[in-house]
Amino acid sequence: MKRIVFWFLGTASVVVLLFGYHTSTSGPQAVAPPIGSGSVSSTPTPSPAAGAGSGGDGTDTGGTPSPSATPSSSSSTVTGDVASTQWGPVQVQLTLQSGKITDVSVLQYPNGNHRDAEINDYALPILIDETKQAQSAQIDMVSGATVTSDGYIRSLQSALDQAK
Repeated sequence: MKRIVFWFLGTASVVVLLFGYHTSTSGPQAVAPPIGSGSVSSTPTPSPAAGAGSGGDGTDTGGTPSPSATPSSSSSTVTGDVASTQWGPVQVQLTLQSGKITDVSVLQYPNGNHRDAEINDYALPILIDETKQAQSAQIDMVSGATVTSDGYIRSLQSALDQAK
């Protein structure tokens, strides 16, 4: 009889502990605030029409070059493809003037939990600075942010390819 009571109490305790534990990945994705150097935004660019782009779900996976607000200069803005990573999408937008990268905006990046925000608050400004210095996608990845760095570089390369 004692064994049964202990078994029941032990099982009940384990069930309560399992269902009461909240993981850091539970809940909806949070919107992260903009990050310092360069321009980082968690708002995706709108797609031109539902079903447009190469994604079968109606998401715009292809960026298109678009001229900036000043038509007299040779400035243009190019949005890279959305790079899907295991932690979330990454998308880069470049502003080019006379073929030189003058500004980098990160339109989408993983920001679903506190750890994502912490990593990207550190990594994205470094990646943006590296891009402006290198003027290409041949940049170093940020240690500790390998997944974001990989997505950033893939989206950056697609933006540079479209700018040509």
